[in-house]
Amino acid sequence: MNYISTRGGNEVVSSAQAIKQGIASNGGLFMPESIPTLTSDEIEALRSLSYPERAAKILSKFLEDYSEEELLGYSRAAYGEQFVGGAAPVVAIDSGIKVLELWHGPTCAFKDMALQIMPRLLSGALEKTGESRQALILVATSGDTGKAALEGYKDVKNISIMVFYPENGVSKAQKQQMVTQEGANVNVCAIRGNFDDAQSGVKRIFGDKEFANVLNEKGFFLSSANSINWGRLAPQIVYYVSAYCDLINQNEIKLGDTIDVCVPTGNFGNILAAYIAKKMGLPVGKLICASNQNNVLTDFLSTGVYDRNREFHLTVSPSMDILISSNLERLLYLMAGPEKCAQYMKELAECGRYAVDAETLAKIKEDFAGYFCGEDDCLAQIAYTFDKNGYLADTHTAVALHSARAAKCDRPVVVASTASPYKFAPAVAGALGLSSEGEINELFVTINEKSGMDVPAPLTDVLTKPVRFTKVIDVCDMPKSVLDFTKTLA
Repeated sequence: MNYISTRGGNEVVSSAQAIKQGIASNGGLFMPESIPTLTSDEIEALRSLSYPERAAKILSKFLEDYSEEELLGYSRAAYGEQFVGGAAPVVAIDSGIKVLELWHGPTCAFKDMALQIMPRLLSGALEKTGESRQALILVATSGDTGKAALEGYKDVKNISIMVFYPENGVSKAQKQQMVTQEGANVNVCAIRGNFDDAQSGVKRIFGDKEFANVLNEKGFFLSSANSINWGRLAPQIVYYVSAYCDLINQNEIKLGDTIDVCVPTGNFGNILAAYIAKKMGLPVGKLICASNQNNVLTDFLSTGVYDRNREFHLTVSPSMDILISSNLERLLYLMAGPEKCAQYMKELAECGRYAVDAETLAKIKEDFAGYFCGEDDCLAQIAYTFDKNGYLADTHTAVALHSARAAKCDRPVVVASTASPYKFAPAVAGALGLSSEGEINELFVTINEKSGMDVPAPLTDVLTKPVRFTKVIDVCDMPKSVLDFTKTLA
């Protein structure tokens, strides 16, 4: 299966090349030429398999450069003992809502589900494409991707990674995880601005051919670990298929029953993975896109107008504090085709706004519904879910729970739970009526005493590690900081 750009053109690459390259030459995102199918017989067969075995089967449909045996080896290594309690368990909190817990990995966030296997896919891609240079991964993060990528790529041979995060746009726990990161091939830098500023800065670096030539002379080439890279997005498809299998095994549904899916959404990659699973043949009805106060996606799904020219809010769910949802481009490609997609992206870059035609909007509405949750409702949902269901949710999952309940689904809805509540301890403590002041470790204790939920070891471990990265820069200095990092790798 070959890969092409969402913005058209003649570039056609293998899956290994798409993963190595990260982004298409014309600035578009790579997509498979067609979406493979998943039959009911295949779903039935997947039910009895372990998560790594399911992952290998599904990824083999998209990554034909890799043998199923290779993918199984990668999956077993990625989803092993570092996932305490299993890779993606499904918890039924009531008769209608089933929570898909994606945060049992080494950084306690759903990004681990992709970023534990992606470095193995990239390392394989370097070998398969005969690459002699070192891959330099650039990441813009709103909190969770950064740490998950750093943890996945630390000390990986022939790959280095640099992460940029907004100085005041991540939680205390997220920042502590990143600035204490170990590894000889990693670098972390804060920027003065928000996540969109960091993401736009990284995209500009990727689009600078002169900069690429300078790196090439130094023996480096750029690649990405954000969900703009297909190697990051493809593993996310797996857990929706796996969740469906687990619901059958738990007697919550029968094979062939339709479920809805609700995802707390920022960059649109996680919910797009659910949509691709649906396109493959997974029985999914409505995809509920749950936004926080930065509800640009809610407005888009309602009106067809995407307008990032609005006030940016720093919220208690910072991983969703995003006004440019990069993976929406892939949905536009699937719904409207490459020509229209390229035009929309051009308008977004030039004006910060675009409007899809009525036909495209109608097609999107067939599959998607947008809801959003304000700050007060988010905190109230944490308290309500704990009191009613005995389930402790983080702020992002609370946004999704609020949206799922507002949607009043008449069939089971799988809610993607994207982070441990301890990653957002001040907000969660406050929602439970506890003091939100004090050091992180003190908040951990008070939440544990109230909820009885164990504090994940990866979060307590970083509290004792020394801080390695303290640099804060302006967005315009991002290219220089990348070059400075390469000097330390020579």
